[in-house]
Amino acid sequence: MQRKMWLLAWLTLGMAAAQGPGRGQAPPSAPRPWADASLSPDQRADLVLKEMTFDEKIQMLHGAPSGGGGGRGRGGQASAAPATVEELTARLTATRSNGGAGFIPGIARLGIPDLQMADAAVGVTRGAARGRYSTALPSTLGLACSWDLKAAYDYGALIGQELRDQGYNMSLGGGVNITREPRNGRNFEYLGEDPILAGRMDGQHMKGLQAQGVLGDVKHYAFNDQETGRNIGSANLAGKRIMRETDLLAFEIAVHDAAPAGVMCAYNKIGQVYACENSYLLNDVLKQAWGFQGFVVSDWGATHSTVKAALAGLDIEMPGSSYFGDALKKAVDAGEVPMARINDMVHRILRSEFAVGLLDKPVTPQVPDVVRGLEAAERMAEESIVLLKNAGGQLPLRAAAVRSIAVIGSHADVGVLSGGGSAQVNAAGGNAVIAPGGGRGGGATYHRSSPLRSIRALAPLAKVEYTDGTDPAAAAALAKASEIAIVFCNQPASEGRDLAGLALPDKQDVLVSAVAAANPRTIVVLETGGPVSMPWMEQVNAVLEAWYPGIRGGEAIARILFGEVNPSAKTAVSFAKSEADLPHEKTFGPPPAVAPTGGGRGAMQPFDIDYTEGLKVGYKWFDAENKTPLVPFGYGLSYTTFAYSGLQATASGKDVKVRFAVKNTGKRAGAEIAQVYVSLPAAAGEPPKRLVAWERVELAAGEARTLSLSVDPLHLSIFNEAKDGWEVLPGDYTVMVGGSSRDLPLKQAIALRPVIAMR
Repeated sequence: MQRKMWLLAWLTLGMAAAQGPGRGQAPPSAPRPWADASLSPDQRADLVLKEMTFDEKIQMLHGAPSGGGGGRGRGGQASAAPATVEELTARLTATRSNGGAGFIPGIARLGIPDLQMADAAVGVTRGAARGRYSTALPSTLGLACSWDLKAAYDYGALIGQELRDQGYNMSLGGGVNITREPRNGRNFEYLGEDPILAGRMDGQHMKGLQAQGVLGDVKHYAFNDQETGRNIGSANLAGKRIMRETDLLAFEIAVHDAAPAGVMCAYNKIGQVYACENSYLLNDVLKQAWGFQGFVVSDWGATHSTVKAALAGLDIEMPGSSYFGDALKKAVDAGEVPMARINDMVHRILRSEFAVGLLDKPVTPQVPDVVRGLEAAERMAEESIVLLKNAGGQLPLRAAAVRSIAVIGSHADVGVLSGGGSAQVNAAGGNAVIAPGGGRGGGATYHRSSPLRSIRALAPLAKVEYTDGTDPAAAAALAKASEIAIVFCNQPASEGRDLAGLALPDKQDVLVSAVAAANPRTIVVLETGGPVSMPWMEQVNAVLEAWYPGIRGGEAIARILFGEVNPSAKTAVSFAKSEADLPHEKTFGPPPAVAPTGGGRGAMQPFDIDYTEGLKVGYKWFDAENKTPLVPFGYGLSYTTFAYSGLQATASGKDVKVRFAVKNTGKRAGAEIAQVYVSLPAAAGEPPKRLVAWERVELAAGEARTLSLSVDPLHLSIFNEAKDGWEVLPGDYTVMVGGSSRDLPLKQAIALRPVIAMR
């Protein structure tokens, strides 16, 4: 204890020494008027800013040096007071970091807390490695397939609470990059291909998270739509209109709805300019056009300059201080970066901390509510699993009538697959697959939620046998000897790499075909990070898309198979039949490495990612190109049926209202996701239609309900580059309503006459 007290005292003296003449600390007993919670976050931030030294400001603008966090700081006995901002940060990190993805030391004398950051896209990561429990939720792509705004809020709230429970006060989740490239290795972290659906779901996610008193961020800003060469590739789009109406629209909606504390700028370039030094994205659009009041934080290692990045709108460099440490101090002293810009950076951080209550309700670590986490994870998984096919009504299975079941493949005997990279939530109890280096899904993490065990529990009278599927002939033999065959297939995906293609890896298509040939009552369950091709789809009776279903995925899958839960999810992405139906048959990649003179390994060369499809992303591509998808956007089956009637669409100025009835025409209760699409006037030059509104409605058997939806004028707008703003064009619009982007039985034309300027 004495050594700890001595060390803290020494660090305090070291901080004062590092600040130099004229940059010392105010007396510890100085009053703190910013503690008055009745003041606005901006007023409180200004009061703190007045008391801060230059070095304290710089200290808040960068993270710990690489290797300095999570107990990985420099060992040995300190021999001198820290001489630089970098050295001070490293020493503070070694003693105070919580071991998360990032750490920024606070200003103790002013009551400004350390920023303890954790990756938390689908749950708090690194928890189990330090003996902490974290709930592994279904992938956010699965969440998007629920189309449930309340579920998105609850998803964020659960993560926010578990962040607090583990001593973190900032999430690094909130991915909203749209699925422009279906082979992107991080699609499982995102929210699908439509910017309005993705933006609204992410906004609720962030609202739920920040309501717990932790900082949220929205990422990866922007056009980080593939992992191949993400540090050297330049995403190129033909004009601001395409940018604003596609990927940026998702970010705009999320920022507007949630007021997140942070926005994380991406690795890639946009139009040959790095995202984290792109003034158009950070200053012109984010901070000025959208009025974003929070801070911009770089992705880890995505900062490439000091002056250019600072003036372009970057506020925090992570994880180190190569550019925003002493280099930034020198740039200010040299007059290259004005002090006003430094104050703006710090103000944005402070006002965000006050806005979420970080100083008013400090984080107090405690034991997470494990039961709550498990229940929430299972409920969300049940809402995220999409029934893609159900020929002859084979599902739900009737436990009392089933005598034998073959369960095949994808380690279904022990667990369910999860996505890799920084979103990987450590499996509670360890990886369910004991030897992850070999076999299907090699190296991937499986959560200990066995579909086989759950199927046996729900069909206690049936003989349920398992085979791993590595031998298609053996699997076919077991399927032939069983009444029902359930084949589990997987598609491992991870940050840092894209998928080779849409086909399932490891010859799983061969496995499914072999089983389907042996048993006409074959069901396929997919555990994937995104859409896949299914050359065997006509051969099987039923297909469930479970995505990465989380810590209770096995239970959720079984409950849907046996009808304990009526599936309600609908796809947030389109499934192409093959790569030939996509805008680009392959992901973009760098040219061959060029060996330096004298031999040796060559360096990866910068390359262009030319998104020539423009506005035609996802279902808009299939519509515009008259291509039939394997599975359309917004599609999903239920164990009941629904009918639509009575469309009444009205327009008054900028307000469009849509009224219609939905009836459950089946024999059991279920939930329908009623979708509204609109086609714009021909003069708009838009794809054939766009999603503008939806509502998830639960109906008892035979029940009908009339829904009234208001359409946000932004969702009807185009971006006018000449006016640098949104507008609703005058002309004739067609409103379409139904159960998916390709099933819209109700249609009505309406006229909008005035030009309406938008935000």
